[in-house]
Amino acid sequence: MPEASPRGTYLVIAEALRKEIEEREGIDTLPSEADLMRSHGVGRNTIRRALKVLEADGLVESAPGIGWRVARGNDRRTLAERMTDVITEDSLSVGDSYPSESKLCERFGSSRTAVRRVLAQMEGTGLLTTVHGKGRTVRALPTPTVRP
Repeated sequence: MPEASPRGTYLVIAEALRKEIEEREGIDTLPSEADLMRSHGVGRNTIRRALKVLEADGLVESAPGIGWRVARGNDRRTLAERMTDVITEDSLSVGDSYPSESKLCERFGSSRTAVRRVLAQMEGTGLLTTVHGKGRTVRALPTPTVRP
């Protein structure tokens, strides 16, 4: 990578990989971490951080013995979009309980870390609030978005 990005090199690489996955229909596995290191001119930790970003978004998954592959399924929404959509899919209203971390991990096949990251984002944007002893509740309804 010729010059460092103020945004974070790993985020730039994550976006480049995301674009490549979306443009190349039928791509199943990603190049090895070593190949990605060579092609982007960065170290292994930078590549792993980029891959973790894509994993948190539900776009790729680690496959033991294989490496990294594109996540199965046709749902190309990010984890954040899918977790936000839970509010409308489950017909939740303001004040209703939001599913627990363990239920969300099971529902989306995501790590607890990825789910917690998105929950923190949802709390930060005002969609959810944490009530001590009761878990998370819906604080506001998401605004409808148009997706391709």
